Amino acid sequence: MSEPFSRFLHPFDVARHPSLEPEVKRALLAFWASDRASVRNKPALRKPPGARRAVPVDEVLAALRSLDGGAARAP
Repeated sequence: MSEPFSRFLHPFDVARHPSLEPEVKRALLAFWASDRASVRNKPALRKPPGARRAVPVDEVLAALRSLDGGAARAP
């Protein structure tokens, strides 16, 4: 995928994608959560290259937790 984030509107779209392997989901979400994807002057938001919109880092972390069966609610 050249622009992997362009396919997803929200981190939970990654977490719930039926054909992505768990390792791929985890890697995509980890990058989405990383400081490299932070929005300039808005450190609580993340927008990786190709993503359609910025989302709060808390939502990215909740999607990551959901992969481990953690209690996470989709917004």
